[in-house]
Amino acid sequence: MAKRPTIVRAVPALRRAVAAYRDAGERIALVPTMGALHRGHLALVRQAHARARRVVVSIFVNPTQFAPHEDFDSYPRRFATDIAALSEAKVDLVWAPSAAVMYPQGFASRVEPGGPAKAGLEDKFRPHFFGGVATVVAKLLTQTAPDFALFGQKDYQQLRVVTQMAKDLDLPLKVIGVPTVRETDGLALSSRNVYLSAGERSVAPTLYRVLKAAAVRIKRGEAIARVLDVARIEIDLAGFTLDYLEARHALTLVPVASRKDEPIRLLVAAKIGKTRLIDNLAV
Repeated sequence: MAKRPTIVRAVPALRRAVAAYRDAGERIALVPTMGALHRGHLALVRQAHARARRVVVSIFVNPTQFAPHEDFDSYPRRFATDIAALSEAKVDLVWAPSAAVMYPQGFASRVEPGGPAKAGLEDKFRPHFFGGVATVVAKLLTQTAPDFALFGQKDYQQLRVVTQMAKDLDLPLKVIGVPTVRETDGLALSSRNVYLSAGERSVAPTLYRVLKAAAVRIKRGEAIARVLDVARIEIDLAGFTLDYLEARHALTLVPVASRKDEPIRLLVAAKIGKTRLIDNLAV
């Protein structure tokens, strides 16, 4: 039977555990999650093991990155199942604080990111989001003091925001983006995929197919604006409500006009039924 990871819920206990790893000269990798773990999260854990002797996974559904109309209350929570999966993945420590531990009485500070956090993508539709993400990630990184922090590329703008924040704040760690894990039909794994009905699930891979086709056309030299116009129509016709489909510089997320502006990343967000899906692809 796989060894159960140590579960810590208070900052002093976390710091004692981290100090023991440090005293032994061991490097630490952190995988921040909101739980409801899937194969994408476990891919992050595998990459963490490849880089560090000790792997810490945080499980915290962060209330400050949800707007009042979003799905904080219904967000899937499966702690026992998550711990079983992390035991099999040989995770050393699970940091599972409560909201009261992360945001105690009198909490009054917040990280307000700029740069890629103000790119007019997720921030346009979820203006509260990256302030909440940056604040909680900054806390997680200072609490666990890792050498590496691993994030999935599916949340690409988030990855760029966290990378920029770590650089700007001189945090002594390396942020690593891990490629998106997909179903066999191309749908990016997400904890929110459980919200999809059977019919919606059959349509959902359209986003990835459209991204792949658009990337091929841009590589062939077709005008980016025209490629995106056609792709947006395809997404609309499939039954999605499109929030955005954009071609952006892969590092800064500023808009690009031609192949000369590479590296280029295509990013999309759209709703099918009540479920909002995001995806992205390098050109």
